[in-house]
Amino acid sequence: MQNSQPHSSRRSFFAGAATVGAAAAAVATLPHAVPAASDDLAAAPARPVPENGGGYHLSAHVKQYYKTTQI
Repeated sequence: MQNSQPHSSRRSFFAGAATVGAAAAAVATLPHAVPAASDDLAAAPARPVPENGGGYHLSAHVKQYYKTTQI
């Protein structure tokens, strides 16, 4: 008479493999997702809001974004 349910060791193996795979994916993307702390952003004074719209300026934050989009 055979048991129709898989062995608990097989379940543990697949659960462990899924956990390791998720952890590896998180570690692979984590260094790119966490921006480096920069004193330039904290020390920059707040700029006044332009009256006629616009207001785009090339800040350290924008430069960092542009670096992440380069191939």
